[in-house]
Amino acid sequence: MELNVDIFSVLDKGWALLTAGDSMAHFNTMTVSWGMMGTFWGKPAATVYVRDSRYTLEFMKDSQYFTLTMFDEDKKPDLGILGSKSGRDGNKIAETSLHAKKLEHGVGFEEAKVTLILKKIYMQRMDMNAMPKEILDQIYPNGDDHNMFIGEVVDIIRR
Repeated sequence: MELNVDIFSVLDKGWALLTAGDSMAHFNTMTVSWGMMGTFWGKPAATVYVRDSRYTLEFMKDSQYFTLTMFDEDKKPDLGILGSKSGRDGNKIAETSLHAKKLEHGVGFEEAKVTLILKKIYMQRMDMNAMPKEILDQIYPNGDDHNMFIGEVVDIIRR
């Protein structure tokens, strides 16, 4: 498996969709702009972070697999919608030009440029006591911290 991306900007500048769930009838997606890719326990891996308040969190906790999907720049408005609305309140995907599709493990999107299929190998709630005060003040002023999920990259789908 090989993935050639600008590792420092693929999420920060380009954003991606994090999707988890066990079927087309039971999944949720959210936009992410934080994450890491590299090697963990000798496996190709990606790390994503999900706040306690996000509906996707329950799907991430319950799912063995999740996907991280990257798009061309013209889909960024759609990712803006998916990052600002909750799936608890209705079908937010219907408000976009994106089309979800079932994959062997998880759910992806027809319009994706690259989809990483990840098998969850580790999860942990982040310890706010281990964070510098300036990060707490800037990122977590209301205490809504993140949960960290590390997934082994088991497949890469390219358009």
